[in-house]
Amino acid sequence: MELRHLQHFVAVAEDQHFTRAAERLMVSQSGLSASIRALERELRAPLFVRTTRRVTLTEAGRALLVEAERVLAQVRAAHEAVAAVQGVLRGTLALGTEQCIAGVHVARLLAAFRGRHPDVEIRLRQAGSGALAEEVAAGRLDLAFAYRTRADGDQLRSVSLTSEPMTVLCHPSHRLAAAGALLAPDDLAGEVFVDFHPDWGPRRATDAAFAAAGVRRTVALEVNDVHSLLDLVDENLGIAVVPRHFRHKRPTLSALPLKGSGEAEYETVALLPPERSTSPAARALVALLETEGPASPGPS
Repeated sequence: MELRHLQHFVAVAEDQHFTRAAERLMVSQSGLSASIRALERELRAPLFVRTTRRVTLTEAGRALLVEAERVLAQVRAAHEAVAAVQGVLRGTLALGTEQCIAGVHVARLLAAFRGRHPDVEIRLRQAGSGALAEEVAAGRLDLAFAYRTRADGDQLRSVSLTSEPMTVLCHPSHRLAAAGALLAPDDLAGEVFVDFHPDWGPRRATDAAFAAAGVRRTVALEVNDVHSLLDLVDENLGIAVVPRHFRHKRPTLSALPLKGSGEAEYETVALLPPERSTSPAARALVALLETEGPASPGPS
């Protein structure tokens, strides 16, 4: 099995289209098709279901994709390790992050990294913590700034960035604002909730807190960005349970502490693969982060 066959396979799987994948790889479409056929013959299994509009992975193809991405990531790491030994950091830094993550100023950190390592190509992906953990584990990302739960498994390492309690945000005219007291999940039963997609860190933390308290809640308004959540709360369409630093983004909202939410209730971390699989670029970014220290939560 040749590496180029795996590279071609991954490209087709990502683009779900032979022509687009061939253009991205700068190879002929006939050559790309021949490469995939050779891989299918070697594995004795079809890897794609081909239609006139797109291609999709078969069960065998999905199984191969996980391993192919891991192999290619290890090959890239090997090249980068040799370059690092020679005193020059090259290659790619693939970083993932949630929106408005606490404990790190992502743009400032990447600017400092680029200043020190101009030969490294930086790629950034923004997504929910669950998806980011999966991509780090699969080798598609070098590291990610995210919220970690026990469900993320033991194959990932983590470096703590910061921790903070969860806070209830509501409109100043809401009944909860008038109470002005420490709130328990029971106090929020029956409320209309604004929250993120289930994959996001704040949603995962809130769901876990309410499940532990035995309180059911319904998320009526689900969003995928922080400012939409704040806008909906600002219009008194619902309340939100979020990490404490979110209150700085909309000071006009009432912020009330959630009972049982200690300082370590919501911990954001840098998620990394096992030490042996960590790329030199990821090591350099973590070293820079540790040198500069965590960013304090605040407006952004």
